[in-house]
Amino acid sequence: MIEKAYPVSFEVAGAAAMFTRPDTGSAFVSYPAPTKSALKSMFECVVMSKSAYFEPQRVEICSPIVFHKYSTNYGGPLRKSGTTNFQIFATVLENVCYKVHGVILSYEPPKSEDNPQHKLQEVFLRRLNSGYFFSTPYLGWKEFVPYYFGPLRESTSADTQINLTVPSMLSTMYTRPTDGSIAPSFAQNVKIEKGVMFFD
Repeated sequence: MIEKAYPVSFEVAGAAAMFTRPDTGSAFVSYPAPTKSALKSMFECVVMSKSAYFEPQRVEICSPIVFHKYSTNYGGPLRKSGTTNFQIFATVLENVCYKVHGVILSYEPPKSEDNPQHKLQEVFLRRLNSGYFFSTPYLGWKEFVPYYFGPLRESTSADTQINLTVPSMLSTMYTRPTDGSIAPSFAQNVKIEKGVMFFD
């Protein structure tokens, strides 16, 4: 029996993005492309489910990879005691555009009366086309809100000049896609060829 696939694609673009490399300490530096977990989070800004989930398969990088310096005032709970806020310096991406492709998976095979994969796919595509979100989508950091998040556009395509290898890249933060425990895992030697990055 051939298992039915439930594909999903979307496009996201913004003025800035930050997909933090964990090994850069307090001077945050972004990966050159979005991580698998970041793309899953973008999907879940539209809709999420406990019985099915989005599995990114590949991302097309549709604009040149450009880094720039960024600073912001931090007033959160990790600031030093007795201080009102402090500055955070980072190296972020600017003018990003991604076409994201993946599939909807579930923990159990679908039943005739209940198919969580089809349901999640249908709700996502309907909301994507109507511009309805569960929460505000963001590009890594929540302050980096995209100016476009919607269906794939014909006016954009992968930048074929981008060819590089990321030696080590965060894959996922949890032991399972939903209701998991924290257990970071990394993919090694992730290739971006002709502007396309595939996830295992």
